[in-house]
Amino acid sequence: MTKKKVLVTGGAGYIGAHTAVELFNAGYEPIIIDNLSRSDRTLLDGIAKITGTPPRFYEGDCLDEGFLDNIFKTEKSISCCMHFAAYKSVGESVQEPLAYYENNIGSLISLLKVMKSNNVRDIIFSSSCTVYGQPDNIPVDESAPFKPAESPYGATKQMSERILEDSHKTGFRVISLRYFNPIGAHPSALIGELPVGIPNNLVPYITQTAAGKREKLTIFGNDYNTPDGTNIRDFIHVVDLAIVHVKAMEYLEGLSDPTVYDAFNVGTGQGVSVLELVTQFEKVTGVKLNYTIGARRQGDVEKVYANPAKVNSKLNWKTQYTSAEALQHAWAWENKVK
Repeated sequence: MTKKKVLVTGGAGYIGAHTAVELFNAGYEPIIIDNLSRSDRTLLDGIAKITGTPPRFYEGDCLDEGFLDNIFKTEKSISCCMHFAAYKSVGESVQEPLAYYENNIGSLISLLKVMKSNNVRDIIFSSSCTVYGQPDNIPVDESAPFKPAESPYGATKQMSERILEDSHKTGFRVISLRYFNPIGAHPSALIGELPVGIPNNLVPYITQTAAGKREKLTIFGNDYNTPDGTNIRDFIHVVDLAIVHVKAMEYLEGLSDPTVYDAFNVGTGQGVSVLELVTQFEKVTGVKLNYTIGARRQGDVEKVYANPAKVNSKLNWKTQYTSAEALQHAWAWENKVK
């Protein structure tokens, strides 16, 4: 039986690579696209080691419609697209807004145009809880209104969801997965988060500091209206997040509707502060971290965590890993890539 092909844009990156593994595990064939501007071939090699199969890989940019069209024509019978290819740093987006609008919005439009011309209608979109801005009610569910985005990155996710919502009326079947805060690495320690240069995300900065690659970790602000003054987030293991993409695709496959648009919050439902996560890392690894408190970082929301009731019930998905396990896996990965 021929395996169904799934296009995975940004598949050499952190979340895309873990999702490619889960697609293999579920009996699908991921077709990976990446321009390697924010990644390299390390995670592609890791996918091959975990699955025993080197993934089909095309190096190129999703802004290039000709490049995309050639892949659809070459591979034929692609059944679904999972779109991860985007810049993702809140802080960088404040400094480089035009690059974020061009890349994140432009790549989605190019992909949708090429999908339509090749009669591929199912897409799972990599969205973010940043679409909510600072929500009025915590935990946040999918009925929460989009507040003004706190960063250009968040604005690109809001705009992308609007583009998808409008496009679905023309024949697309869309699920937007609004991630909270992915952390951790594959339990094999063969793939994980691999930042280019200075990490923008908390956990790789923690692990690099613990490994001696960084002098110290700076916690951005301790004067927020939270129990310990630091930001509160919903930290979800990256493998749990990868699995929900497969669940979302299979949910779409089971629908007969010619057009679909739905959105799901993907989180644990538990709020953990930055300081709590740092303390937990020290506890599970036995490594003392050198950290300091700095000023607030522009673009950061105070606190946000998910109400995952909809994704739990509708996609029959629940998290399997704890934040402690995610930190252990991230530390194992850090020691592997020293």
